[in-house]
Amino acid sequence: MPPVSRNGMIRPLRQIVIPLAVTWLVMVAVLFLSAGTVQWLHGWLFLVVFLFLALVLAAWLWRVNPEIFAARSRWTGEGTKRWDLVIGPIIAASFIATLTVAGLDDGRFHWAPAPPAAVLVGYVLLVAGFFGLGWAQSVNPYFEPSVRIQSDRGHQVVTTGPYAYVRHPGYIFGLPMTFGLALALGSVLALLPAALVVIMLAIRTILEDATLQRELPGYAAYATRVRYKWIPGVW
Repeated sequence: MPPVSRNGMIRPLRQIVIPLAVTWLVMVAVLFLSAGTVQWLHGWLFLVVFLFLALVLAAWLWRVNPEIFAARSRWTGEGTKRWDLVIGPIIAASFIATLTVAGLDDGRFHWAPAPPAAVLVGYVLLVAGFFGLGWAQSVNPYFEPSVRIQSDRGHQVVTTGPYAYVRHPGYIFGLPMTFGLALALGSVLALLPAALVVIMLAIRTILEDATLQRELPGYAAYATRVRYKWIPGVW
């Protein structure tokens, strides 16, 4: 049976299809406009793999945590932190820049093409990041795009799944996903804007963690048990 929300209503399929379709079409446009051609093997291969992974992940989340689709359909919500209204667009722009540089590099000018082994590594990283991120989303119904205390949704501390090991698993799995994307597209230069994505995620992690410790009941105690934000034993 299809999953239902807490109020008994079936989750509309458009909460999955429309965001995914828009994301995929934007990626198609950015990649091939940058490449200046649609005859770009790495571009098409990446788009097919990305769509397949996204559909598999969406089907899994639809079964285990359907609330995540409604949560992630809102770019901002009541109480979104002002600093996140700056950081969020920078992260999005850096992601678009990664696609753009990859298109210009591997698709058009061939400045610093990645060797086949690096492209393969890129796909391994992409898959690992994709499903690691999905793991975090599968146990966290509060996994929204913006940073806020979700009082309107009964925000609580999540301590299961990857949150039993690190406090911000969504961000740490974003690292292999972002770098893997650049390499999968056959571009070494695309690692530069990808690095900016990671830097901004680290800054966001610091600010978000401080916000949660101040404002979310129970989070400070959770932080004493789960000491690391990203990588156990490191940070």
